[in-house]
Amino acid sequence: MKTITIAIVMLFSVSTFAQTNTDLKTHYEAFYKQMKKQGDVQGIINAMTHLEVLEPSVARRDTLAYIYLSEGKHMQALNTIGVEKNATDSNMNVEVKALALKNLNQPKMALEHFEVLYKRDPNVFLAYEMADMKIQTNDLAGARVNIDYALANVKDDMKRAFYEKQQPYETSMKAALLYLNGLLSFTEDNAANMDLALKLLNDALAIDPNFNLAKISREALEAQKAQRAQQAAAEKKG
Repeated sequence: MKTITIAIVMLFSVSTFAQTNTDLKTHYEAFYKQMKKQGDVQGIINAMTHLEVLEPSVARRDTLAYIYLSEGKHMQALNTIGVEKNATDSNMNVEVKALALKNLNQPKMALEHFEVLYKRDPNVFLAYEMADMKIQTNDLAGARVNIDYALANVKDDMKRAFYEKQQPYETSMKAALLYLNGLLSFTEDNAANMDLALKLLNDALAIDPNFNLAKISREALEAQKAQRAQQAAAEKKG
């Protein structure tokens, strides 16, 4: 009799729990819709997190991580989906990992995921980002491949945003690529390629005279060139 009583209690408990789970899921689905209607991003995150606990879903986790990324919460995005590279990851998942790691100043780890995106859909924008990070990590041969591809496929109406100024701005993607090509050429051999690097920066500024990063880089190279000339002149006199 005692065994039957325990079994009935356990069955009732399971039934109650299932009912509670269903009610909670219905509640948070309604809550999610309301937060979305109100444009309350934190409310959307809260609702999706509760739904994920109640009914785990890969697609929901990917979306939640993307929202975190959009809000500048890069670590939270990675904590949601991890940093591992998986063949079954969706494009959204891979993009979140790539961008979050890049923004957390982890270019080597970010590049692993950018390479996956590039294999799935090679394009000029990805090639630029990859070349930029490869220069940072001293993979100059890899950067050269990406820049050559991008320069061969760039269109005149493509733009890229830059954020080194207090006010972000856009410039021509072709100008951006010429700037990056100049930076790469200088990094490959800063003595032999000084004039080539300056020419590429000037070519970039010919397309967009207001390209601030190219201006700063040109000024730095011109100053370095002048300093080298002074040193050479002093050594010759000595």
